[in-house]
Amino acid sequence: MHRVEHIMGLPISLRIEGEGPGPEAAEAADRVFAWLREVDARFSPFLADSEVSRLGRGEAAADELSPDLVEVLDLCERYRVESGGAFQVRVPGRGLDPCAVVKGWAVQRGAELLRASGVMTFCLNAGGDVVTAGRPWRVGVRHPERADRVCVVVEVADGAVATSGRYERGDHIFDGRTGLPATGLLSLTVVAPSLTEADAVATAAFAMGAEGVEWAASRAGCEVFAVDAERRVLRSPGFPVAD
Repeated sequence: MHRVEHIMGLPISLRIEGEGPGPEAAEAADRVFAWLREVDARFSPFLADSEVSRLGRGEAAADELSPDLVEVLDLCERYRVESGGAFQVRVPGRGLDPCAVVKGWAVQRGAELLRASGVMTFCLNAGGDVVTAGRPWRVGVRHPERADRVCVVVEVADGAVATSGRYERGDHIFDGRTGLPATGLLSLTVVAPSLTEADAVATAAFAMGAEGVEWAASRAGCEVFAVDAERRVLRSPGFPVAD
């Protein structure tokens, strides 16, 4: 079973194996995509009536926030502290934007919905950030300067892969310590047990620049592949390159 929808401004694809295209798998897929559409409506900083936008304008008090948003904001604060302030969801002039945590957190929750529905072999891909389960899956990481090439292929079973880079949206990741765009790296990929961790660590490490590679690699369960601004490849010893 293979299904693709455009949500959160990017293509999200789900491939299910083993169970066949039966009603249970289809119903599980329906729940996942409904959840991701709900997250987009509630947490997008680009929708004026979302919970995040209302909080950013000061129209929602802390005790009025949903448990899900409280969880997301707690994760944002955790990565702000652990990155020494490089990771920020409030950059001057840009308002509240927790997207760097929301996407990975939401897609990981979608993977958990699949497992709870009895779907055990799948690949859930949100614009190149991927959760895999059930067997080893090969995931290509786009070359940071050549859209028609990959720079590495990883093999991941029951884990997640996330990449932060400048090639799709330009200098959109800012170093919260300086307020300036992060330009020390061209791309940085993290493999971790969950996409919540992989996505947030990739963004935080990219914001830190070259020092972020070692920071990310030092985190329990994380492996890193990066290309710096001088086009040097930096890789942690355990990064799971496919044969």
